[in-house]
Amino acid sequence: MPSKTTAQEIIEVLDDCYKENFKGKEKSYPYSEWEKKRNKVKQKLKKLPEYVTLACKAINREDAGTGRPKKLSLEQKVMLFLYARLMRKSNRGMEETLLLLSPFGADISYKTIERLYSDPLVKLALHNLFILLLEEDKPSGDYAGDGTGYALSVQDRYSANRPKKGKKFVYFFSLIDIETCMYVAYGTSFVSEMDAFNKALDFADNIGINIDSLRLDKYYSSRKVIRRFGSKVSLFLMPKKNLSRIGLEWFRIFQRIMYDPLAYLSEYFMRNKSESGFSADKGRFGSVIRQKRDDRMEAALLSVAVLHNLHAVGKG
Repeated sequence: MPSKTTAQEIIEVLDDCYKENFKGKEKSYPYSEWEKKRNKVKQKLKKLPEYVTLACKAINREDAGTGRPKKLSLEQKVMLFLYARLMRKSNRGMEETLLLLSPFGADISYKTIERLYSDPLVKLALHNLFILLLEEDKPSGDYAGDGTGYALSVQDRYSANRPKKGKKFVYFFSLIDIETCMYVAYGTSFVSEMDAFNKALDFADNIGINIDSLRLDKYYSSRKVIRRFGSKVSLFLMPKKNLSRIGLEWFRIFQRIMYDPLAYLSEYFMRNKSESGFSADKGRFGSVIRQKRDDRMEAALLSVAVLHNLHAVGKG
């Protein structure tokens, strides 16, 4: 097992390798080629009604016939929700747009649109849709992970001193597939990025996502994080320079670094796909969450995960 002195030397070699081969030379993420692969995205969007129908079909709606007749079916509600998110308009702005387009065969008020964010059947259908999209493009098992933050008001988004805790900022963590560029799991939190990370891993466990390899930034370079993964998972982490003790947790990682530092860094920097994915999401779907209730904020971020996968373009 490497000693502390040897570990520090390995870290220095890794740092030199980074400066010589990677610093300032980061490759652009496949999202920069989105226009070239637009046909694939268009085909996904054309099939969205079919996906939504399948996602809703799996839901038990035995009580759907009780009470007042619904203006919209569950399928229409889900399509309306996603349509509103894609348009990036306020609820009142969407109400006016729908008056012009009338694609849903009913007068839709801004209150109806807002209530979709807290409709449990809509959220369940979106969850099913997320899984259906993954089944369409099988996950590879090789992932990168990172977190980002969404401001809860435009003022917080552009303020230099915006708070990163409480109800003015929400954390979003995702695992992104290296091959398909799709999110395979996600987590949200009002507490911390680490809390969102743990929720994303729980989500992955619950839907049966197998992790063969994972790339994470220095924020996750702790023994506690490493211990969460078994010996069969290849972790690509950057050790902190003040690492005081190697231990069994870091031993396997240092073995791979010593074997081929350049190859290790090449794998590690695939995590840049997460950062570019977040940038693309915020450009398409907005960087501010305007909902006020926690459950509605979480529904908005669920829609980001679903819409990301509809627009994701991987290799080929």
